[in-house]
Amino acid sequence: MTATHTGARRNLHRTVAVALTVLAVAAGCAKEDTGGSAGGVDLVRAGKLVTCTHLPYPPFQSKDASGKVVGFDVALVDLVAAKLGVTQEIVDTPFEGIKSGQDLNTGKCDIAAAGMTITDARKQVLAFSDPYFDATQALVVPTGKPIKTLADLKGKRLGVQGETTGEEYVRNQVKQNNLDIEVVSYKDLGSEQQALATGQIEAAVGDLPVWNDYIKNNPGKVTVPTGFDTGEKYGFALRKDGDPDLLRTVNEVLKQARTDGTYDTIYTKWIGPKPAA
Repeated sequence: MTATHTGARRNLHRTVAVALTVLAVAAGCAKEDTGGSAGGVDLVRAGKLVTCTHLPYPPFQSKDASGKVVGFDVALVDLVAAKLGVTQEIVDTPFEGIKSGQDLNTGKCDIAAAGMTITDARKQVLAFSDPYFDATQALVVPTGKPIKTLADLKGKRLGVQGETTGEEYVRNQVKQNNLDIEVVSYKDLGSEQQALATGQIEAAVGDLPVWNDYIKNNPGKVTVPTGFDTGEKYGFALRKDGDPDLLRTVNEVLKQARTDGTYDTIYTKWIGPKPAA
């Protein structure tokens, strides 16, 4: 065989090898692209509505005895998933990534449901659904402690969950009223509740429904001497520049649930009797 023929064959082999490599890479990329569309909306994972949340935050989202994530938020987002013909998949992630919009922007999830208050600052980086829950803050103290107001905590330690509107409210009150209180931030609700139970802090502030749930499961341990009507409303969050059809679907599902009584049923199960209108 001549050198020319040998070179031609080598070039042919090289061309075939390159082509196969390209096909393999393309196939690999295809496997990694797990996004899909359902009900006319784009989703980050085919057949799933992926929800970012931060556990634990009962009664809105927490794990039951079997390890399954359940709660008020979970039940409402399940309705959205059913509307789209998919199932909900929950991702537990730090609250900061949810609040900043990073988790949604990077495709970690389609929607965030984390008992999250709608605020003007958060609207700058997130698209919120219509409000689905009216929230208030509460002062929580161990049973028997003579603490009724924030002013009674002079020289004492007060716990809050970091990066929340509860923390923001407390720090504003301390500053505006020149209160001598050491505000201690905890990374999650469980850490804050543990600190209160073990006497590391004298009191705590957080969302009232969350602490009501704690009281129900820990009778006689703590009381709520006062609440703070901060006018907060929870909303589900989506990517700021995301698919508008997904936001529209979420709002339609919430509206329908309120109309047909499904919302009231879910509320009663996870929160308790609805307050009078």
